This record gives sequence, structure tokens and C-alpha cells, in this order.
Amino acid sequence: MGVKRDDQVHKGPKSIAAKGIAAKGITDRLTGIPGIEAVHDRVAAWRQDPVLMPHMAHVHAMLLSLRRLDAINMAYGAAAGDGALEEVAARIGHFAEEELDGPWLLARAGGGSFLLVANEACSRERWQLVADQLADMIARPIPISTGILRLSPRVALIRALTGESVESMLDRLGHALGDAHEQHGSRLAWADGEVTPPGRSAQQLEADLLIAIDNDEIEVLFQPQFDLTDDSLTGAEALARWNHPQLGRIGAGALFAIAERADYVGPLSRHIAHKAMWAAKEWPGNLRLSINVTAADLAFGSYTRQMLDLVRESGFPPRRLTLEVTEQTLIGDITLAAQTMAEFSAQGIRIALDDFGAGFCNFRYLKVLPIHYLKLDRSMIDGITTDRRDVAVLRAIVAMARALDLQVIAEGIEEEGQRVVAAREGCAYFQGFLRAQPMSAAMFDKLARAEEAKEASRGA
Repeated sequence: MGVKRDDQVHKGPKSIAAKGIAAKGITDRLTGIPGIEAVHDRVAAWRQDPVLMPHMAHVHAMLLSLRRLDAINMAYGAAAGDGALEEVAARIGHFAEEELDGPWLLARAGGGSFLLVANEACSRERWQLVADQLADMIARPIPISTGILRLSPRVALIRALTGESVESMLDRLGHALGDAHEQHGSRLAWADGEVTPPGRSAQQLEADLLIAIDNDEIEVLFQPQFDLTDDSLTGAEALARWNHPQLGRIGAGALFAIAERADYVGPLSRHIAHKAMWAAKEWPGNLRLSINVTAADLAFGSYTRQMLDLVRESGFPPRRLTLEVTEQTLIGDITLAAQTMAEFSAQGIRIALDDFGAGFCNFRYLKVLPIHYLKLDRSMIDGITTDRRDVAVLRAIVAMARALDLQVIAEGIEEEGQRVVAAREGCAYFQGFLRAQPMSAAMFDKLARAEEAKEASRGA
């Protein structure tokens, strides 16, 4: 639980994949993200815009290159290679939204290369940690119709010099990436003139995590969710953050990647669920709590019993609890996952299939899993105000959900137009920056009580 990125996250392959200002330039047809020319506009905007200037941090960039794409195309066909590139674009966007605090832009740099630039206040040590965890995410298996793909990314890193041009940054990144490809066993390289920081070793980070819970460094934020028919507050999704004393905020993706290496996913998940439910039991009315489930959770033999014990101990009503699972979580043992979900469902707990529409959708899950909600990946929402095809896809998904007696949750609603279209097409709930960003337990409680008072005044 807790692996879900916050609602900043999740730019799918058709999105602009950027925060701050709309990207200019030609959009890559395959991945739906901007081309490299958009980077010039974005960096210039960060440095010149009077609104952004007070918040200007430091331009960081990383150039990611995928190996063996030609071999994948030869072995599995061009469609598999194209699908892999779309999936990688989505994973990078998801990860950037989760890990980065400042505005950022993801661009296609040609072939199997992607450029991520960010206006980010962080140390080189922190930027290297972000790159290392992103490389781990990209390297995770990608399911295709004929099997599983595994990609091997190489990453070049840079902290731009003051006023450095984009051309200079790209030139230095290109040289560093060439060095990374030549150095067997090394997937990260810093641009010339910079030294790879000693950083905290993977082993040290794992050791840090073991005491992070005791030191109360793991924070749970809440992303509010709303009803699309009347805009009323319906609940929130719990999101995990690690406030590392040296590295600063570490998002859920990196947090759980470290936990997996330390074989600590179970204790971390239980800790997050515990904190979330203890906070949520004080919420007024019938507000729902959503908690994310990891693959390690589903594979753990006593997960169901331990989770139900936590529900009973917290006093949070199981009928107001939703467990969110992603397709990536289900790749392992679908039969075991279905059995586990059925046990939860029998206790009144609801199940949501999360990130629906991202990557490779397996419609078999809709046939065999006892689910109650489809939670749309934001890539299914991004273009619905401008693209008729996007609206047609959304309409088809909602129609299918209705036929299966499922409710649809729209994620990543950032514009009023998106909310209007999602409501018109029959989505039931939404979350996104249009109404609220992830917030602390105290702030969400304040919001919930304000909404309760508003409803009471309307009924008076």
C-alpha cells in the first residue's frame, strides 16, 4: 500500500507530460510528448517569466537512452518496440510527477532517447538518486502479447551552469551518455566537468529506511476525491512520502523501490495503512479512504488477515475502505489476486482497478477480478477537451464499465473543461489539481469539516 503516486503524477503517453506552462513545438506522434525543441522554450520560460522567477531553483536534466531497441523490433516486431516506447514515456512522466517538486518537462529526444528537464531545488546527490530510481522503474518488465520485455536504460545527468544554453546542456549530456554506454556495468554518468557525488549507497538507504518508521519520517498525505454530479467531497486517497533527514522528500516510487531491495515492503505497507486509517476514522460523514496495494502485499500469505486486523484495530468502517490495485501489481499471480480481493470484498471493502488505460491493458482482469471501480489513468483524460478520438475512447470505457456495473473515477482533472466532459460522459468521481492537491491529514480534516458545514447550511 502507498505506492500510488500523488495526483501530480501520472502523465500518460498522450499527455504533454509537463507542469507549469503548456509545451510548445511539435508533439511526438508515437508517445504524445513534446519534441526536443520544446525544451528550449521551457527553460527560457523558467529563466525569464516574472511569475516563475521568484521560484527559480536550478535547472537539472537527465538524458535517458534505451538499449536493444533494434533487437526488440527484430524479435517481436515494430509494434512491440513502439509499445515499449509509449510505456517508457508514461513511466517517466509518472515518476517525475511523483518525485519532483518543481515544474518539469519530458521530451522525446529521438530514437530510444528521452530528455527530462526540471526546475528543481535539490543537490546532485538527490538528482542522482532520482535518476537511479527512475532507471529501476524503466527496467521493470513490460508485458506484451508474446511475452515480457526488459529494457536496459542508460542515464546521463547534469546540473546546468548559470545561464547555460540548452544546446550546451545537450552536448554535454550526449558525451556523458556515450561514456555510460561504453562503461559496462555503469548505467549512470554525470556530464563532463562534474564528479559523481559519493551519495548514500543503496545499502545505506536501505538501513535508513529500517529506522525511518521509528523516527516518524514516513508521512501520509491525502488526495481529495469529489463527486462529479454535485462536486461534493467523497473521500481521499492515501499517498506515502519519506522525509529523509539528509536527502529531503522521497516520493512513493523511490520509497517502495528501496523497500523492495530491503525486503521491507510488508512492514512499510502496514505502517502506511495504519497511519491512514487512524487519521481517516476521525473524518466526518461517510467519506471514503483509498489505499494502494503492492504486488508484494498480494503475494504475502497473511496479507488479508493482517489488513483486516488493521481495519478492526483502527475502527475505520470497512464499507468505507477502497483498495486500489494496478495492472502492474497483478502481473504475478492473477488467481491469487482474485482470491485475495474476493476475501476483502466479502468484508465490505471495495476494490478499484487503478491506472486503467496506462500501458498495456489486459481486459481479462475485468472478467476475473471482483472490482467495483475503474480508475482512469490521466492519459485517458488529458485530451478529452480537444480530441474527438479521446472523447470516443472515454465514452467506450464508461459504457463498458456500466455494462459491468462498475463506477468510473477520473484521475488527473486539472481543467474545468475536463471535469465537464468527464461528468457529461458518465464518470462518477474525480480527483486532481482542479479542486485540490495532496494535503496533510490535518488539512484534509479541515477541508472535510468545512465541506460538512457547507452541506449542513444548504440543508437548513
